[in-house]
Amino acid sequence: MASGDKEFKRYVFAVSDATGKTCETVVLAALSQFKTTQIELETFSNIRTPEQVQDIFRRATETNGVIIYTMASPELRHRITELGRLNGVPTVDILGPVLTRLSDLLEISPLAKPGLFHQLDRDYFQRIEAVDFTIKHDDGRRLETIGNAEIVLLGVSRTSKTPVSIYLSYRGWKVANIPIILDEEPAAELDGIDPKRIIALTIHPKRLEAIRRERQIKLQGGGGSDYADLEAIRREVLFALRLYERRQWPVLDATYKSIEETATEVMRLAYARSAMKKGNIPY
Repeated sequence: MASGDKEFKRYVFAVSDATGKTCETVVLAALSQFKTTQIELETFSNIRTPEQVQDIFRRATETNGVIIYTMASPELRHRITELGRLNGVPTVDILGPVLTRLSDLLEISPLAKPGLFHQLDRDYFQRIEAVDFTIKHDDGRRLETIGNAEIVLLGVSRTSKTPVSIYLSYRGWKVANIPIILDEEPAAELDGIDPKRIIALTIHPKRLEAIRRERQIKLQGGGGSDYADLEAIRREVLFALRLYERRQWPVLDATYKSIEETATEVMRLAYARSAMKKGNIPY
């Protein structure tokens, strides 16, 4: 039979009102369980009108195809079911039964908005990228790529730079933090950073002394002789404040603030200065 290959080939159409990635992934995962190469998968994305659905059914009828779909719109889901019955085309609804069951269990109606899963997926990977960037740019590292930071935090040791940076990265911000060291000029790479992205942290010397003493106990005396000395800390904090004033960097006082409170103030200041915003800022 000359056309045997064509006759035995099956066509599967993955149809979605968004990108089609979810539907395509599910179909490919299912197809991997079948030992055959005679299946041709075609993905149709952003299908939003009955006319588009009708065109797909026309192709499915001509090729004896199967339609597998994810549709947020209940009207389009109903239309596909109806056309499948009228044209003798097998259809599989991936999303509909889940939405219906959740709607019953949660006693709320779904948003019926296409692409929400893809949006969540994209946001997730953006957060992962932000966390990765922030970890790599902790404590003055990777200065050669600091220009890609959306926020640069400065401060003397133990002013919560690292935990605040990590918290911000989970909110999607790419953050770098750089320590300010007594009698040393800050990294030259800061000169190439948009000043609107730079935020300086400070803390009351007495509070910093308590934090460093606790840190020394955990480190069993580490940090150096002046690390938790109050007079040395006062000089350090004053040096940083004068540097901030000279460079005209905005200053946030982290004394007695939680990580979340400091991070929230950083986000507000970043938004006010550069109009950059990542999601909703807590109030």
